Amino acid sequence: MLVDCHVHVNAFHPSHGRTSKTLLDRPSFRYLRWRLGMKGADEATERALVAALATELAGATEVDAAVILAFDAVYGEDGRLDEARTHLQVENDYVIELVAREPKMLFGASVHPYRRDAVAEVERCARAGAVLLKWLPITQGMNPADRRCIPLYEALAHFGIPLLAHTGGEKTLPNIDISVADPALLRPALERGVTVIAAHCGTRSAPGEKCFVDTFVRMAKEHERFHGDTSALNLPTRAYAYPKILDDPAVRVKLVHGSDWPIPPIPMPGNHGWRGAATLLRERNALRRDVLIKRALGLTEPEYWARAATLFPAAAVEARRRDQAPSAMRAAPAVTSTAPGIRVEPPGSR
Repeated sequence: MLVDCHVHVNAFHPSHGRTSKTLLDRPSFRYLRWRLGMKGADEATERALVAALATELAGATEVDAAVILAFDAVYGEDGRLDEARTHLQVENDYVIELVAREPKMLFGASVHPYRRDAVAEVERCARAGAVLLKWLPITQGMNPADRRCIPLYEALAHFGIPLLAHTGGEKTLPNIDISVADPALLRPALERGVTVIAAHCGTRSAPGEKCFVDTFVRMAKEHERFHGDTSALNLPTRAYAYPKILDDPAVRVKLVHGSDWPIPPIPMPGNHGWRGAATLLRERNALRRDVLIKRALGLTEPEYWARAATLFPAAAVEARRRDQAPSAMRAAPAVTSTAPGIRVEPPGSR
């Protein structure tokens, strides 16, 4: 299966989660809402967002499935819910509900390690078919190196569920503690047998932030189970990392496909030329544009596109695979030229 391992939704219905007014008023979030035509902040808005995602997934024939990410609330060091600092919450049950009715969606769980029922919730999500667990430490207020994470790591290792943990900067969501952006803090998970996917490969999200790409590269070489996803790397602030991670064969083989939808992918003229970048921008489907940009950058090897599924629990992947037809990417012709200045080769053509 060719899987996008990093796709977001929002929740507005109280039983599904919450999106705070603070978050809705942030400039970055205002732009995303405008791009997707989200005019309200209620259950109808929630349905409209899912409909937009389902439409883009249907149109992105290069992708067999996308992991839809739950997003747990903030919990304090005492293990109690911290509603005041929770600006985004997407309940696991809501994503389970979405996945049940959408054949191209996979369940990405989220469980804060400080909550008192963390291990029990991981077990419940595993039974529900979770293919990974999502964290955003600088926004959710957790330190991956804290000993309170160890029971959760042991549960993930037991069920074979990888941890998708944000590394580097973040500007779409409010930050609680930027000191936990360092990929090195994920070593305790690796030491306990967890497969770790470092989202964004440790890139900064804005000028002036600390960059952790060198740390990501070093850890990718040192740890067999350490990977990085390419989500949001098609942004002007993160695309600087491409040469370092693509030109190093030992790091390239650790990359996993992710888009960070609904964050829009933007082709850089420095990588594609002005005409090439303009042509790629004409693709309105953000999921498909993200794929086309990466293929144009040379990410054509089938192992990259298939890698995410190889990291997920086998039973969960096989259950979904039976529902999927062969992808358009696997059936693509040997060489496709999308426009002058862009040469795109599908996986397997090299």
